[in-house]
Amino acid sequence: MKILVTGAAGYIGSITSAELLAAGHQVVALDNLYQGHAAAVPPGATFVQADLADRAALANLFADHQDIDGIMHFASYTLVGESMQQPLRYMRDNLVNAANLLEYSVAAGVRRFILSSTANLFDDPVRMPIDEQERIVPGSPYGESKFFIERMLHWFERIYGLRYAALRYFNACGDTPERGEDHTPETHLIPVVLQVALGQRPAVTVFGDDYPTPDGTCVRDFVHVLDLAQAHLLAMEALERTGSRTYNLGNGNGFSVLQVIETCRRVTGHPIPHTISPRRAGDPATLIASSERIRRELGWQPRFTDLEAIVRSAWEWHRQHPHGYQE
Repeated sequence: MKILVTGAAGYIGSITSAELLAAGHQVVALDNLYQGHAAAVPPGATFVQADLADRAALANLFADHQDIDGIMHFASYTLVGESMQQPLRYMRDNLVNAANLLEYSVAAGVRRFILSSTANLFDDPVRMPIDEQERIVPGSPYGESKFFIERMLHWFERIYGLRYAALRYFNACGDTPERGEDHTPETHLIPVVLQVALGQRPAVTVFGDDYPTPDGTCVRDFVHVLDLAQAHLLAMEALERTGSRTYNLGNGNGFSVLQVIETCRRVTGHPIPHTISPRRAGDPATLIASSERIRRELGWQPRFTDLEAIVRSAWEWHRQHPHGYQE
């Protein structure tokens, strides 16, 4: 298949692009390089530097590539905290850019679409682990923007026949030897802890140690980026023979913030000091995914279920690339 990957210079998009190429697919890699890195785009992909807000650029892209079989849409503003400060950037730009992409997609006859969605849809879960039937309570304008796009996909399927899969990630993590997590600013827990081990931060700030969890810190579900990439490939192939689907993606295991820090200490051999600060508003005590549906329907099986293996893969990349892609 020929797959258009938006956000292909980003963390998950670049690694998924590499997995697509390894599986024998063609990749058209689109990114505006706002947060992405040209060096992350894998060799073999056709790179197009463009912004989804630029309708003329989209018209040119679909004119140049008239045989696209499917789209994986990763491009997005993704910082939860920033979305609380700049809600319009998220609820307007994320939605409008996705609408532009969908408009040109259906006009070009594309019939398969994978959305990079989020566990930020579940700010107040009733059940744990969280399955696809859980009520939607977005935790931020970022989460709300993803929910808007999921609803837009619902109507594009009904009206235009566009089959889609909305993949709701929990905590993406881990790296490959060639590609890793490099954000500015970095907000994800594992790379933040590893930056302390590299001497780039003085300590890890733990927000709250009085939650109703075994050690008092928040518990989260961590899923390796290669397992996420595999879910995208399985979902794209399945859309050829099935209707649209929504899947929650996680390991189904929860690890606390202190467990993550302690695992990073073991893997890196560094002491990694931490400090305790008050809770952050909006942080649920526990978020763990039920991925039973995608396991049952598509045979998805995460390969990285052990936290130490996940951290080790991240440490190897960060140790070799202490300044990310800027070296």
